[in-house]
Amino acid sequence: MRSRRRYLPVLAVVALLVLAGCAGVPVTDSGPPTGDLDSPPDDPDGVDPNDPADTAWTGTVVRVVDGDTMEVEFPNGEVDTVRLLGVDAPETNVESTSPAEFEGIPETDAGRVHLRAWGIEASAFAESELAGEEVTVVTGGDRRGGYGRLLAVLYVDGEEFNERLLSGGYARLYDTEFAKRDAYAAAEADARERGVGLWGFDEAAAVEPRL
Repeated sequence: MRSRRRYLPVLAVVALLVLAGCAGVPVTDSGPPTGDLDSPPDDPDGVDPNDPADTAWTGTVVRVVDGDTMEVEFPNGEVDTVRLLGVDAPETNVESTSPAEFEGIPETDAGRVHLRAWGIEASAFAESELAGEEVTVVTGGDRRGGYGRLLAVLYVDGEEFNERLLSGGYARLYDTEFAKRDAYAAAEADARERGVGLWGFDEAAAVEPRL
């Protein structure tokens, strides 16, 4: 009985570690290192998105949820949800749209229909550009958001996707503190000035989106 008691603490620790790995929770609550968001790393060596030492990974987009949210499969076989850092695409249903968050879009039925249309357009754009593609995922600042999703910048073929959403008028700046905040604000301002994408609101022309 004495030798059995000696191994019980070790077995308890092992069990806790296994449960933590199965739950997919971060290894530590301390702030993770921040990746360089200006360009994709030449050789991302991250394997596990829950490893606090890693900031960049190569993965494959296995599902596009909407314009700013994707599911990515990482080298360890884990599929994790990525929420694009610093951008916010419109929702794809009228009831969930928030015109007040998009400057210049009125809180009217026409404004909501317009945003829904561009939410669907943003989803279609993300699907066409990312579905099945190998991407580089780089986290910046807080690794995970309130819903447990990875907050990251995506690079596909060496080109940053987050900023493309802003430049094309598919999304607005989600204004928080992060390394590329000023660059993203400039991209949104330019899109608004040009009236591209969702910023080209015309109440008379607001129609239901293509399906």
